[in-house]
Amino acid sequence: MPTEVQEDTFTLEELLAGLKELHRLILWNDDVNSFDHVIYCMMKYLDYSESQAEKIAWKVHNEGKCAILEGSFNEMEIYRKILQQEGLTVSVE
Repeated sequence: MPTEVQEDTFTLEELLAGLKELHRLILWNDDVNSFDHVIYCMMKYLDYSESQAEKIAWKVHNEGKCAILEGSFNEMEIYRKILQQEGLTVSVE
């Protein structure tokens, strides 16, 4: 007896809502990376000014983490991979 396969279907509105959902790229404090390296990466890959990048580095140092970028999951995954290749500890929420 064949079993029925149930397929998930989504409306266009549901698909678009999923695309619009914002995810955050989180930079975590670690004992490996220097302030200079974090600042360099924020400026090079995320286009932050030196002043903005320094504020991020201090926030990560003092609070343990900092949300550094918001966007779609796919966007955040791309930046996560780039920054991880630079040795930074990052995750997507």
